[in-house]
Formats: sequence, C-alpha cells, structure tokens
Amino acid sequence: MSNRVLLVDDDAAVREALSQTLELADISAVTAGSFVVAKDHITPDFEGVVLSDIRMPGRDGFHLLEYAQQQDADLPVILLTGEGDIPMAVKAMGQGAFGFLEKPCAPGDLISLLERALKTRAMVLENRRLRHLVETGDPAARMLFGSSDLAEALRKRVRLVAQAEGAALVTGAPGTGISKVAEVVHLSSARSKAPFVKRAAAGLTAQGLQDALHEGEGGSLFIDEVTQLSPQLQLTLAEAVEQNTPTRLIAGSTRKLAQEVEEGRFHADLYYRLDVLTVRIPSLSERPEDIPVMFRRYVDQAAEQAGLTPPDVTPQTIAGLMARDWPGNARALMSVAMRFVMGMPEDMTPDTGLGLAEQMGQVEQSLLEAALRRAGGQASAAAEALKLPRKTLYDKLTRYGIRPEDFRQ
Repeated sequence: MSNRVLLVDDDAAVREALSQTLELADISAVTAGSFVVAKDHITPDFEGVVLSDIRMPGRDGFHLLEYAQQQDADLPVILLTGEGDIPMAVKAMGQGAFGFLEKPCAPGDLISLLERALKTRAMVLENRRLRHLVETGDPAARMLFGSSDLAEALRKRVRLVAQAEGAALVTGAPGTGISKVAEVVHLSSARSKAPFVKRAAAGLTAQGLQDALHEGEGGSLFIDEVTQLSPQLQLTLAEAVEQNTPTRLIAGSTRKLAQEVEEGRFHADLYYRLDVLTVRIPSLSERPEDIPVMFRRYVDQAAEQAGLTPPDVTPQTIAGLMARDWPGNARALMSVAMRFVMGMPEDMTPDTGLGLAEQMGQVEQSLLEAALRRAGGQASAAAEALKLPRKTLYDKLTRYGIRPEDFRQ
C-alpha cells in the first residue's frame, strides 16, 4: 500500500508541522503551497491521497476538490477547515470529499483518517490493475504474485517460454507452485484455448501416457515430478517429443534433472529436450519481500471462495509471517492465509517470545540478506536495489553482523 500524501497549504509553518506529523507515522508527504503547484501531482495514476486546506489565496480547496474529481473521481481528498468553517466542510463532503478535520487537529485523528483514505486508494488502484490484466489477457501478471525483481523475472521467463514451441521444464522447491506455473505457461501460449491436461508421473502407465497425449492434442500435457516416470516411459516421451507430437509437453520436477541424469536415474535424451526451455521458480527464502504481497492476495482469494469479508492484515501479522521459515513455500503460505480467513490464526506466528521490534528486525535482516544474495555480495548494488544510501546499508549490515563477502559466488 502506498503511503504518499499530497499536502497542500499556503502556510509554510503549517505545512512543516503537518509534514513532521506524517513523517513520524511513516507517511511520505509531497508538499505544495498552492493549487497551481499541486495540480501537476493530481493524476489518475497518483498512488496517494490529497490533504488540503480549504481557505487558500486564489484557487481554494473547493477548486482543488473539483479538479481532483475531474482527473480521478476515486482519488480521496481530505480537507482541513479553520474555526467556524464546519458548514463549508459539510458542503465539501456533499461534493465528494473523503473527509474533513478542523484545525488544529489531533495527530491521531489525522493519521487514522489518512490511513483509511490510503487503504481505499490502494484498493481502487489494485482493482483497476486487475481489470486491466483481465482485459489485456496476461495470465502471468494475473496469476503469479509478487513485486520483487525475482517475481518479475519469473513472469518474464514464463511469457518467453510460453511463446516458444517445444517441450518445457518447470522446476522449483516443493510447494513453489510448479503445476500452477506450468498452467500459466499454457495459458500464455497460442495453445491457451486448447486443453491443459495434468498427470502425475508416479504410477502412469504406457496406455495412460498415450491417452493423455491424445487428450491434450493441440494443447499441453503437464507431467508432474517427471523423474518418477519409469525408464521405458521416459524413452517413449523422448521419442514423442522428437516426433513433434501435436501435444506440447511441460514437465515439472522438484529434483535437479542434471544430477538425476549423471547418476543414471533419468533418460539423457529426454533431459536434453526438456532443458532447452526451462522455468525455475524461486523459493520464498530467496524473495522474502514478496511474502506480504502474496499473503494478502491469498487472503483475498480465500475470502472470496468462502464468501467472507477479508480480515485486516496488520503489520504485526506480516512481521510474524516474515519471521518464519517457509520450507513449504507458497503452498504453506496459502494454507496459513486460508486459516487466517476462517478465523483460525492460532498458528499464524511462531512462539518466539519476541516483541514487534525484534520481529521487524528479523524482517529487515532477511530483506538485507536477500538483496545481497541477488547482488552476488555486491553491497553497492544491494543498496541501490533497496533504495538505501550506501552508508545506511553498511550501518544495518554491521548491526546484524552480515558480511557481504559471504554472499559472493
């Protein structure tokens, strides 16, 4: 959720005082002393909300409200009123203002109202984004969650593999969603309107494989844990791929196929055909910054399926989630989200005995380590990715006893 507020007031002292109040609440203020300065920030893409004084020389708060509604009717505008301006504020509410407060306002009341407005804005923008994804037909963006660089790289790779023809391989740790990613590859391809057939390799017979290939004709056949196919079926599948069967093969595996080939447990010909187009799904430990995004999406999905209102996901909840190890990856996170929605969150967080500050420290440490891992131990690159000054990064690394050289390959 964005935490930006466009703060508009012609009184510099008031702007400074309000900016400090917002900063203490971790809300970023973009300040403007007039409507003329503010209007360039008021666009349909503005991720924050507007907080403006009503009485200003020239174009006042009413004019700003009208302009904001013309640009984006869903952009929340909160107005600050002086003594005796309550009737004017009530009039503004009738014209579509999100709320109003009388100056001087209590910091708690101001922050509470702003947080509600920011949450409303975030929901509006997310709904727009989802509608756009549906309209543009991008299954990778619609179905593969996460905002990290690794998540975006995964979506890009899926689109690339989808557009190519030929057998493909999807790998990842248990619980990362291999079957789901395979389906996204299919849905992102020119075969999306044709069948997507799924089979488990374990126990699959020769006749079962032939039936599946026939059923998926023109579409795709996903075989999960392909290393569990019998040697004869591995050979049969390799021949089918070589003969350009009308059904595209997408194989999934939680094992390293190169090692399986080296140790004689997997057919080399099939491996080399699958290894041309590969998708590797990063585990949650590699991209902990995606945990909050994914959890909120899973909560929304679970609530929709259960016909329930999604419960609020608090910072304490997120801190608890990020303090945990996730060997079960996305599948485990999804299960926790479902129990959370059903009102059974007793196992949401581990009983670490840590307070919120300590848990948030663990979160920060995991994000620092993930950034260094992606940057190959290069602290300057990690600082840039985290949008931190290098000195700040080094201070944090020292605090947690993290050594960049430990992440160099």
